[in-house]
Amino acid sequence: MNGRHPRRHKNLIDSFKDAISGFILAFVQERNIHIQMFAAVAVIIFSILIHVSLIELMIVFLLIGGVISLELVNTAIERVVDLVTQERHPMAKAAKDAAAAAVWWFSVISVVVFIIIVVNTLIIN
Repeated sequence: MNGRHPRRHKNLIDSFKDAISGFILAFVQERNIHIQMFAAVAVIIFSILIHVSLIELMIVFLLIGGVISLELVNTAIERVVDLVTQERHPMAKAAKDAAAAAVWWFSVISVVVFIIIVVNTLIIN
């Protein structure tokens, strides 16, 4: 096959190790992930204290997962852009800003949904 070897995939355990390593590295290096993890713990505790329903708690977990996942993607995009160029360039700024905007937008929507869940829970109970 043109002298090339077929690409071998990592085994599943190595893939999980790489993913965990990537999360730990981002957690150690990125201030925003610290803030988001603190907020996540606070939101989960508050949700349990006010007795949100199981379905609503699952929605809360999905929102938290979405925000953290987007923050990790944002971090990856920022690092790749920095790897490609250290110069200030309008396209590099646009890429970083768009990735940050994705996190911001999902965070805003998550807050709105959480407020609706809290109000609904407090009115029903």
